Amino acid sequence: MSTISVLVLILFVAMVLVGGLQGLKSFLSLVINFALIFMTVVLIGLNFPILGITLLNAVIILAVTIYLGDDDPLTTETAFYGSVLVMVLVVLLIIPMEHWAVVQGFGNENTEDLEGMSLLVGIKFLDVSIATTILSSLGAIAEAAIAISAGLGEILSQNPEIPVTRLFKDGMSVGRQIIGTTFNTLFFGFFGGFLGLFIWFERLNYTWGEFVNNKIFVSELLMILISFIGVILTIPVTTWVMELKVQRKRAKKIG
Repeated sequence: MSTISVLVLILFVAMVLVGGLQGLKSFLSLVINFALIFMTVVLIGLNFPILGITLLNAVIILAVTIYLGDDDPLTTETAFYGSVLVMVLVVLLIIPMEHWAVVQGFGNENTEDLEGMSLLVGIKFLDVSIATTILSSLGAIAEAAIAISAGLGEILSQNPEIPVTRLFKDGMSVGRQIIGTTFNTLFFGFFGGFLGLFIWFERLNYTWGEFVNNKIFVSELLMILISFIGVILTIPVTTWVMELKVQRKRAKKIG
């Protein structure tokens, strides 16, 4: 049995022991999302429209992650609608940013690995870069959306008649509490994943200008910054969606 197989087995057992049925659902969502990402890569390789395939699978990934992550209908619906709205806003930001940054394709550090291979694969690397950035931001957006909606759902269960104006303030308060931990998670994930590259830059005596203008570094940093912005946008958007759903639910009761 390989190392990865052992770790996957340990992860599965830990999720089931700690989370029970919900842990099993979360593991299932992880497997489904892996399959969806793999399918995205295959379809892009078959020359399907990159942006269209990415957006379609991104919505499915958000649905799988959120609906298999919680059983409360109000929480899941709010998180899903909020995360989809944020994803649309983030895509509108990603497309021009990727054009302006010009970080698509491979850097000089990839030259040795690509030696002897043809890059004429019939795919625009700019579109691939946009797709990668969109997919990389989904996890942070979904996590923030479910945290906000779950927090507001708990507040509503304790105080069903809470004014919607107070509900929005409470949602922003919950959001402020998760910003720090979410940002640290994204930052240390980025830093840990590229620690070897950073050491390489230092040992090769890269100047500060070469470092901050390196294509690989800028591309990954751009993904992290987009994810940061997505998390920040998720807080008011998800809170606003919850506010609308509560207002409609109360209006139906009165009607």
